[in-house]
Amino acid sequence: MYHSVADCADDPYQVTVSPGRLEQQLRWLRRRGLTGVSMDRLLRARAEGRGAGLVGLTFDDGYADFVERAVPLLHRYEFTATVFVLPGRLGGTNEWDSLGPRKPLLTEDGIRAAAEAGMEIGSHGLRHTDLTEADDALLAAETGRSRELLQDLGVGEVAGFCYPYGTVDARAVEAVRAAGYSYACAIDPGPLTGVFALPRIHVGEKDTGPRLRLKWGLHPWRREPVPADAYPAPAVSAGRRTGP
Repeated sequence: MYHSVADCADDPYQVTVSPGRLEQQLRWLRRRGLTGVSMDRLLRARAEGRGAGLVGLTFDDGYADFVERAVPLLHRYEFTATVFVLPGRLGGTNEWDSLGPRKPLLTEDGIRAAAEAGMEIGSHGLRHTDLTEADDALLAAETGRSRELLQDLGVGEVAGFCYPYGTVDARAVEAVRAAGYSYACAIDPGPLTGVFALPRIHVGEKDTGPRLRLKWGLHPWRREPVPADAYPAPAVSAGRRTGP
């Protein structure tokens, strides 16, 4: 789980990885025979028994530097990834991070560029709202409306959702399912772990090879496993299919 890719000395939330560090981490994966892929590809492959050697790479918040910095490095190692974006803040900034620094978010053209580069586009909600605190109308907009807006950009079916702040409860899970998504990512969802609350490992600037190896080894012990065949078949929502 990544966020921003940039050279940044001021990073109070530890969500920024420098391009140099990202390249080291991607090289670390490649040297171990692992391939970074989008979450949709990973889940489909696992459901078909072909997931060995694949690692799901995700980038939350939809920072503009994903296209500028991350995509060229992903291409260098023949990797893909999923970027979770905010259609309610197109071209805006990360205003939810009160301590800053302010970082530009992807525009419509930037999201299309990411899709054209072979990256999966997923929803991070409309405006980075904690879904566990949203009323029914806001919850429906953050899940269903955000998916509609992204699909209207012509980036293909939007299968994935990512819970802002990683916060999730049963009500949020049901809203994501009802909106027509095929999967959703959290961080450490505990008993809710499943295809609509997938656990992830945070990767930061301090993660060198030894730290990545330790996180990789501890992941199965620290988080509930998700059955390999849990990925649902493409669903139909509002006349649209949620998968190829």
